[in-house]
Amino acid sequence: MSEQDEQRTPAEAAHAAAAEDEATAQATRVEGSARVAEVHREVAETDVRRAEEEREEAEEKTEKLSRKERKAREKAEKAAAEALEERKKAQEAERQAHAAQRAAPAQPTQTSTASVTSPGVGSTTAPRAQAAAATAATEPPPSAPAAQSAAERPEVLVGAAFAGAFLLARLIRAATSSDD
Repeated sequence: MSEQDEQRTPAEAAHAAAAEDEATAQATRVEGSARVAEVHREVAETDVRRAEEEREEAEEKTEKLSRKERKAREKAEKAAAEALEERKKAQEAERQAHAAQRAAPAQPTQTSTASVTSPGVGSTTAPRAQAAAATAATEPPPSAPAAQSAAERPEVLVGAAFAGAFLLARLIRAATSSDD
């Protein structure tokens, strides 16, 4: 012990010890506050990094969606161009069919072989045979439905409707799907 400690009274010594304890406690509180401030700073820095990462992810996702949209648009434009080209080919084929039909010579009249080989229809001929001979001589043979345009044929219309629905479904799926 030092001379000063010997000259102190017990009250002064207790007071000095209490002051020393208070100073230590104050230093501990200040150190704790400093540590809390450091933790808050670290949390704030982490929040900043997380926000930056989220922004980068959002930018990447936006870019990916833009690429996807661009691909879908290009695909749709290509399909539209192909459809237009096919329509032109169909119209050209129809025009050529009409031209060929107009240029074809008239069909010769068909003569029934029954009228050539048999002596004719008489009173002894069966009524059904008489009707068949009369029908064959007066009715032309049924013509093929080639006179109809491609747009009037039901199978073409059904096929076009199916193809259109299919393309529309693909475009909607490409626009709404989230993978890729």
